[in-house]
Amino acid sequence: MRILVMGGTWFLGKAIVEDALSRGWEVTTFNRGRSGRDVPGVEPVHGDRTIQEDLNKLALHGPWDAVIDTSTSELAPRDVLLATSTLQARARRWVHISTVSVYEGWPHEPLFEDSQLLQSHADADESFGHTGADGSPTKYGFQKAGGERAVTESFGDEAVFLRPGVILGPGEYVGRLPWWLERAKRGGHILAPAPAEQQIQPVDVRDIAAFALHQAADTGSGGFNVTHPDGISFGDFLAECLRATGGDGTPVWVDPVVLEQHGVKQWTELPLWRTHAGVWAVDAQRAVGAGLRCRPIADTVRDTSQWWSANGRPMDHPRWAEHGIAAEKEAQILASL
Repeated sequence: MRILVMGGTWFLGKAIVEDALSRGWEVTTFNRGRSGRDVPGVEPVHGDRTIQEDLNKLALHGPWDAVIDTSTSELAPRDVLLATSTLQARARRWVHISTVSVYEGWPHEPLFEDSQLLQSHADADESFGHTGADGSPTKYGFQKAGGERAVTESFGDEAVFLRPGVILGPGEYVGRLPWWLERAKRGGHILAPAPAEQQIQPVDVRDIAAFALHQAADTGSGGFNVTHPDGISFGDFLAECLRATGGDGTPVWVDPVVLEQHGVKQWTELPLWRTHAGVWAVDAQRAVGAGLRCRPIADTVRDTSQWWSANGRPMDHPRWAEHGIAAEKEAQILASL
């Protein structure tokens, strides 16, 4: 197999590259050369995917059996279309890392691959879309839905869309799991969102990487929800964080209504906590049937803790600062209970 990875230097892109190289595949990567080092063993091509001339130069390094695109989080649909149309004749297949945010019902409703998608356009610019008054739908979701349309226009039945919810694991740049690990390590009474039995479905970065490569070599098409099919309860998740760090903390499970009364921000101040009914109700059975295999989330917690404690640090990212409740605010809420 000969593949092109758009991105390829950090977190998911890096995991895909390392897994592909371990299989003996030939890997070309394309990025601006700013966010991380090229993995040894790849054919690195540096350039800006929003510039036609740079894409034309990239195309000269093909052909490829498949393109795996991990670098569209800040791109407008028309920028995705520029790349797919330029590389259409140089690749057989396009595996696109998308998001569950493309669904019209996210995060309010349980989701399946046949759930309604947000309406967007393949040639939309960065201004397209809106964020609803209650935080959904999101402009980000409209943009990503347009990106999917762009891939479909160029690759048709050879287009594959992987739609993860939350990705955790070694190399995480958002800071969700590292924050919980640090909080567990600090010990004491830990503010936790009730109920402890709430199931969550984060997927390990290495498992989505393996599934992306499986799809690159396969012949199927369409969308796949990439969430953990078994999940883990929030209580067990925090217990694993305590076990991995050796922390002696005790979770204090607080009703979401009380947390909201104290102005605790869902999704960020207590990472992974969100009360909407569909957040952790994303069906992944189509992906499982197509080859998705997920390790226990306890293994993800343990391995991330080992990476983190060994001075593992991701690239700097603005979203890191969004996550985690301030110690003073947490203490005030606990004292008020």
